[in-house]
Order: sequence, then C-alpha cells, then structure tokens
Amino acid sequence: MRVVVVFLLSALLPLSCSHGRDPFAWLYGAQSQRYGSLQADSTGGDCPDECDCPPSFPAAMYCDGRRLTAMPTVPSRVKYLYLQNNAITALPDSALVNATNLVWLMMHYNQLTSDAIGEKAFLQLKGLARLYLQHNNLTSFPSNLPRTLQDLRIDHNKIEKVTPADLEGMDNLTILYLHDNAVTDMGTSLTALKSLTLLEISGNKLTKVPEALPEHLHQLYLESNSIDSLPEGFMGRFTQLQYVRMAHNQLTDKGIPANTFNVTGLVELDLSYNKLERIPPVSTTLQHLYLQANQIKEFTLGSFCSVVDVTNFSKLRTLRLDGNEISRHDIPTESTLCLRLTSSIEV
Repeated sequence: MRVVVVFLLSALLPLSCSHGRDPFAWLYGAQSQRYGSLQADSTGGDCPDECDCPPSFPAAMYCDGRRLTAMPTVPSRVKYLYLQNNAITALPDSALVNATNLVWLMMHYNQLTSDAIGEKAFLQLKGLARLYLQHNNLTSFPSNLPRTLQDLRIDHNKIEKVTPADLEGMDNLTILYLHDNAVTDMGTSLTALKSLTLLEISGNKLTKVPEALPEHLHQLYLESNSIDSLPEGFMGRFTQLQYVRMAHNQLTDKGIPANTFNVTGLVELDLSYNKLERIPPVSTTLQHLYLQANQIKEFTLGSFCSVVDVTNFSKLRTLRLDGNEISRHDIPTESTLCLRLTSSIEV
C-alpha cells in the first residue's frame, strides 16, 4: 500500500510542476490563510524603520527607547503611540497631522520644550484619552490640548503657572498629575474639571490651596509646597474625598479652621512635617492619620472621640506621632477604649 501512494504522488508531481504550481500547496494552503493576518499592516502608511508595529497589534506603534531626536512618521491606523525614553526635542504642527485616530500618546522622558511644540500639534486629535508628557522641559501647558483627555500627566517639568485657558472644556479629565513643577498660582484653572477624581500637585511652590477645587475629588495630594493655612470650609464641599496628603508644608494650628478635618468619608490624612502644636479634631471614621515630625506637645483624646462607649469609638487603625514633643507616658489610659482598632501608636 505504501508503494502505491508513493507511486501516485510521484506521478502527480511532474504534472503539477508543468503548470508552475506547488504540488503540495493543498497541504498548507489553509495554514497560509490562517496566518496571513500576521503580515505587516500598511493601512494608512508603512511603519517607520526606527519603530515596531506588531502585526498582532496593528493599532500600536512602539518607538520607545530608540534614541530618537525627531518625531517619526505616524500611520493613520495607529491608536497607541509609544515614544517615551527618547531625546525628542520638538513636536511640530505636522507631526501628528496623519495620526487622527490616536487614543494614547506616550512622550514622557524626552527633551520637549514649550517653544518647540506647535500650537496646532494636538488640534486634530479628536479622540485622545491619555497623554503623558512628564519628565520633559516644559514651562507651560501646550496649546489646544484635546478636550477628550481623561488622563493627563505633565509632572516633572518646569511649569510656573496654570491658567483657566489651559484646562478649559476638559469635562472628561479624571486624572491630573502636575507634581514636581514650579507652579506658584493656579487661579481658577481647576473650575472646569468637573470629572476630576485625582489631583496630584505636590512638589510645587504653592502658598495656598488652589481655588474652586472640583467637588468630586477622590484623592488630593498637596505635599511639599509652602501652604501655611487652609480656607474656611475647605473640606465641607467635597462629597467623595477620601485621601488628603499635605505633608511637608508650613501648616500651623492658627492656619487650620476648627473642625476642618472632622468630616465623614475621609479615610487617610497626612499632615506630617508641618508646624502643628496640637492634634486637630478628626472624624471617627478616619482610618489613617499621619502627624509625625510636627511640634505637638499634648495628646488630646478629644481630637478622636467626643464620646466613648460600646458603639461610639474611633475607626482609626494607623496613628503616627513620632518626631513630636510627647512620649508614650502622655497617652491617657482611656485611649484604649477610644482607639480600640488602632494596632499601634507610634510616638
């Protein structure tokens, strides 16, 4: 039987070859159709030589860490563009004119300057949701940023001022990283950010809390500024705020209105490395309180519990008071009832 099969194949071979066809094409023809989609997609333009466009993910273009100094040509099919960790110095108006479908644009860790970003560079990006520009040399916000942005990271630059025009119309923005710049004033620039849930503006030169903070904030980070006081009713207008970090500022007891932090909903409060002499009153629902490295001289149990019984006690789990002017002997014995959930008190 084996001899007969070999004979039949050998008889067919010359006939197939005479017509210029592979006699065994029927064996792998189906596989060719199956993997044909893995060929490079040239829709909207070829992938530039200096980048990678995986056939399995044709909507992405990877140009990160290629020592690029200029923008590559971007095919119109690309939605996810990775250009981080290069030495790109400019983003001219024409750089993204063909990339109108971009959803993500990653340009962090480059050498971009504000003067070298064209006023119309972002104008055609009608669906951009995520823009990373951190760790560049920007001194101001780029012009005409897409109003569709949901996540904007522009930290670790040299930005000194934020104007209302910079963020106007960004109703969809939920995350804004602006920390480690040189911002001295934000005016009313945050008013338009109705969807903002995370605001990170630590490591700037602010002397006061920005005006008109979005009321739906969930996380507010103001560490390492020069803020010495808080406005009246600072916490009262927020409905979802759970995390507040204001370490490394110049806050004093006089600069904090009564019961500022005595609001329900707050989960974590960090006031370490300030100039407080007393423990500010906090809500019984607070879970984590950081007060280390202040000038606190007295442990006031009333700051945590106004009434203590079976059902009324603090939900505090973490309490740090180390680096102050009190010792463990200053903690009253009845604190075990009020702070019954606290695993340890660091003094």
